[in-house]
Amino acid sequence: MLAGRAAVVVGGTRGIGLSVAELLAALGARVVVNGRDPDAVSEAAQRVSGIGFPGSPADPHVADGLIDACIAEFGRIDVLINCAGAAEPTGSSILNVTSGQFRELLDAHLGTAFEIARAAAPHMVAQGGGAIVNTSSFAYLGDYGGTGYPAGKGGVNGLTLAIAAELKAHNVRANVVCPGAKTRLSTGADYEQHITDLNRRGLLDDVSLQGALDAGPPEYVAPTYAYLASDLAAGVTGRIFIAAGGFIGEFARPAPGFIGYRDHHDCGPYTVEEVDALIS
Repeated sequence: MLAGRAAVVVGGTRGIGLSVAELLAALGARVVVNGRDPDAVSEAAQRVSGIGFPGSPADPHVADGLIDACIAEFGRIDVLINCAGAAEPTGSSILNVTSGQFRELLDAHLGTAFEIARAAAPHMVAQGGGAIVNTSSFAYLGDYGGTGYPAGKGGVNGLTLAIAAELKAHNVRANVVCPGAKTRLSTGADYEQHITDLNRRGLLDDVSLQGALDAGPPEYVAPTYAYLASDLAAGVTGRIFIAAGGFIGEFARPAPGFIGYRDHHDCGPYTVEEVDALIS
């Protein structure tokens, strides 16, 4: 299915990223594993019989070096999977987050997605195709609170849809997975307290509460990434999927709903009261 394909997995040393890297390797791909911890990178690379490249691809030099390492080792870059992420500080909200914390979170999520896609896309176009799979989150809806985390993930969605549209003619596909899995970011007393508080405040419904507290292991998520990386998904691009335990879903593409209309050539602007009557 992926025999001989050259794949880069960003954030591939733990949790979902490691499960994805292991599955890609089992399906025949040649894998470059990336992460911030050099020791974890080395260990993960051994597990997938691939190579490792440590560092944060939010740094453009690291992003370029990572893609160059894949091409130097395997001659091409067919698959780019981005599973990088960082948790928002416990209790963070618009009432207390600092500007520095917000920028760091944007950089960890949106910055990484941009830099690594920027580095990989020209090579994919030149070779006639490729697949990019970015990781987002249910949190982009705002239901899980926070600031930089949902903003970063929402940005990843928009960026990925734009990449998909721009590169479709070049046979480069780009999709998003919003995973639900038990990882280091979704375990521990602080996480459980945060989820419980969101439910108590009415931000998170009971079904989502149970799903967040009893998520399946990462290996249940990995097949959706592998599918999107493979030729089986040749016609699939610009879509946002959900993979959580045994559940696979999709966020429908947003479309404008009708509220009101008047021809600006014939009518003046709405009054504030008219807007209120339309929207209320």
